[in-house]
Amino acid sequence: MYRTNNCGELNKEDVGKKVVMSGWVNKRRDHGGVIFIDLRDQYGITQLKFDPSIDRKAYQEADKLRSEWVIKVAGKVLARPQDMINPKLTTGAVEIGVNELEILNKAKTPPFEIDGPEEANETIRLKYRYLDLRRRKIQKLLRGREEMIRIIRKYFSQRDFREIQTPILANSSPEGARDWLVPSRLYPGKFYALPQAPQQFKQLLMVGGVDKYFQIAPCFRDEDPRRDRHFGEFYQLDMEMAFVEQEDIFKIMEPLMIELVKELSNKKIINLNPDNSFPQIPWREAMNLYGSDKPDLRFDLQIKAITNLVKNSEFAVFRQAVERGGVVHALRIPGGARFSRKEIDELTELAISKGAKGLAYIVIKESGEYQSPIVKFLGKETVDKIVEKVGAKAGDIIFFGADQWRTVCDSLGIVRDKCGEKLNLKDKNKAAFAWITDFPMYDYSEIEEGKIDFSHNPFSMPQGGLKDLETKNPLDILAYQYDLILNGLEISSGAIRNHRPEIMYKAFAIAGYSKEEVDEKFGHMVEALKFGAPPHGGNAPGIDRLYMELVDAESIRDIYAFPKDGQGKDLMLGSPSEVSPEQLDELGLKIKKTAK
Repeated sequence: MYRTNNCGELNKEDVGKKVVMSGWVNKRRDHGGVIFIDLRDQYGITQLKFDPSIDRKAYQEADKLRSEWVIKVAGKVLARPQDMINPKLTTGAVEIGVNELEILNKAKTPPFEIDGPEEANETIRLKYRYLDLRRRKIQKLLRGREEMIRIIRKYFSQRDFREIQTPILANSSPEGARDWLVPSRLYPGKFYALPQAPQQFKQLLMVGGVDKYFQIAPCFRDEDPRRDRHFGEFYQLDMEMAFVEQEDIFKIMEPLMIELVKELSNKKIINLNPDNSFPQIPWREAMNLYGSDKPDLRFDLQIKAITNLVKNSEFAVFRQAVERGGVVHALRIPGGARFSRKEIDELTELAISKGAKGLAYIVIKESGEYQSPIVKFLGKETVDKIVEKVGAKAGDIIFFGADQWRTVCDSLGIVRDKCGEKLNLKDKNKAAFAWITDFPMYDYSEIEEGKIDFSHNPFSMPQGGLKDLETKNPLDILAYQYDLILNGLEISSGAIRNHRPEIMYKAFAIAGYSKEEVDEKFGHMVEALKFGAPPHGGNAPGIDRLYMELVDAESIRDIYAFPKDGQGKDLMLGSPSEVSPEQLDELGLKIKKTAK
């Protein structure tokens, strides 16, 4: 027997009990002829006492012990002296008087302290991830993520959803990112694709009469990593329902999100409607007010349109932007007058990164005077109206965007977000959810200039159905597409799906797809819809990103057992790696050498 108890469960009620325990040597202390060892496993830490008056042999063996050795001990639970109780540990009131010690395995000196006061460099930690996993912080994150999945499964099972696993080897699909391709050995020259999402499969389940489906789905996208996006693979709560409208999806998802916040974090949910539902903000309104379709609503800095106030002004930058069909918006930052020249320059660079040509501003000094080179061009009367419009006061700064509508929104949006960070408005103790609704069905392509393309999911149902597709300007057509946002992050994307073949053909035709191309790429979907597809819809929260925000993890990589690093490499296994010529030959592949 290796253990009767783990290292996190003994307390005063166990005093006098004989126990067997196993684990890792966390720390060692020698105190005047007595050796104390902190024994660690995933459940906690228990102090071991090696006293020659209890057992001399065990004491002598304990003198050999070093950090991370794996040991088994037997002994009796003792009450600690009152002045040695450790209130920080659940086991802090007791210790084990050891009379038997067995060394199960020795360990090399670790490249970093497992339980040290400072965290080691991420590169070292990921190279030795199996050691990093021993840290209490990582153990806690893994337990919390497991608890999250358990809550999700229980929630949907209680509501009569079926958990169904969809295929991993699938076909290439236009989800907006690069596919991970898998070459076929049996069919040389042909490829499977790892699913970016189970989108088509879950819709086909609705056609198959499943009615309510969910799964914790692995998804694969060849996208560059960042703080809130793990490289290559991630997991999402995928769900779909038949015979539903948009509000039905919201009513299912909102109580789950509230439960997850309460069970997994200490955050207070704010900005709820009187009936405890989440706010719904149309996409264009979100862009106008916050400059983002995933605004951080923990703080209420709003952008104001001032186009009509400045369209005839002497300030050429504003006037010419309006003459070219653009807009002028203003963003008031309370207390922003204290920003240094360097800080304003940094904010200007952020605006420029989003396409702006610069970032005009007006400082309102404590005396009430205006400080800015643009005041003399606008005139005091116009500036007074702007100040009144945005509600600015002494000590504030007003930033301006003047350009095409989307550029102004994007540039002021990133400035707003950065100012929220600078002014410590992003309270980690708050959780602000909202639904962003009414996304445009189409937008201009980012790849081919002037071409109309889908702005979001191509399988979304257009608002107004076939009539709007046939009569409206494509850029004015809205979709039954919605995102769930939390604290400035997109947590979920979803839609009411297009379940009518004639609408699907027309929707794809507007994006430049011929009927033949649609049949070639999505013939199975169109054919399925012809056999009596019900109205259906769903969404898919990214559970990794959601959990990262709930526990305030520094990076999404922290919550994976075996993550890739910031460059998409597995430093522990050494992937990606080369494969043998024989493997390539078997798949009919040849590596194309490129000049470095």
